[in-house]
Amino acid sequence: MKAVPTASELDWVLVLAPFRKDADYIAAFLREQRIEVRAAKADGDLVAHLALSPGIIVINHEALNPQVVSRIATHLAKQPDWSEVPIIVLLERTAPLARIRGQLLKSWPGSRLFFYTRPIAPLELVNGIQSNLLVRLRQCQVRDSIERERELRLELNHRVKNILASVTSIFQMTRRGATSVGELASDFAGRLQALSNVHSAVFEAGGEEVSLSAVIDLTVAPYNSDGVSRIDVTGPDLVVSRDAGTTLALCLHELITNAIKYGALSHPDGHVELLWSVATNDSSELSLNWTEVGGPAVREPTRQGYGTRYVRSALGSLFGTVPEIVFAQEGFRLSVRGLLTRISPRQSIATIPSITD
Repeated sequence: MKAVPTASELDWVLVLAPFRKDADYIAAFLREQRIEVRAAKADGDLVAHLALSPGIIVINHEALNPQVVSRIATHLAKQPDWSEVPIIVLLERTAPLARIRGQLLKSWPGSRLFFYTRPIAPLELVNGIQSNLLVRLRQCQVRDSIERERELRLELNHRVKNILASVTSIFQMTRRGATSVGELASDFAGRLQALSNVHSAVFEAGGEEVSLSAVIDLTVAPYNSDGVSRIDVTGPDLVVSRDAGTTLALCLHELITNAIKYGALSHPDGHVELLWSVATNDSSELSLNWTEVGGPAVREPTRQGYGTRYVRSALGSLFGTVPEIVFAQEGFRLSVRGLLTRISPRQSIATIPSITD
């Protein structure tokens, strides 16, 4: 069932009846029906009133002089495609309707013209005006839909460009670090999946922000299956920006890949502890810690691989501080901390459990 529009949703009426008290009479019974109405004179303030974009124009036969007709014609010619301003003309009983209609259609081509003969019952005129106000409301809704569609197209174009740029960047970085076609295909597919997971989470969240827990859960879920938890995650839920979520997902994917190839996840008894927390001190810092346990003995590589370089650079840029990476014999560790506002600009600190709670 459609909602009935309120008076505040409807447009206003411009009355052009400069003689006698016609304007006051019409305005009075329109206001009784809570219809906003303004009266204009045939000369001085007509242009100013038209510039305010009335929803309907009501004009008396006597006001239809060449100057007024010309000014209204100029106003109608400036209307956008969605706008078709209804004009109600109040004629004397003896007025030549056919001739006046022909002249006005010639001066105002394509206009919505309605003619009433005076004297007219107030209820009849009010009904005609209310019907046309509803038509005008629908026109404004079409305008809003057109504008919203335009905004969506621009946003879609922007997002597609960003996604393609991200994919291109990921491919170039993966290509530089790959030693075979198979490795290139596997690593590239994994990184694309990590990127896809974040975009899915953002889409489900319905905005430019996403739950950090959702990003992490989507990223580690493939490695915590069949009731076996290889990656233990702990931390308060908080909202992060889409860019921060994307960066964190890609970095976690690199850490997981490294752990599968060389670290704790390459051993059946190995696992990873992923912890993030917020210190609600004066600086409100977010810290993230990755600790591998139960894997083979670790030796620091002689050459820094692509994954390590990417994680160091990406997390350093995101957090504003260089992450600490330790190739300890008992297990690889990474920790990084930075201002919460860099990752979650609009996060309410009061809603986040602190590490001292």
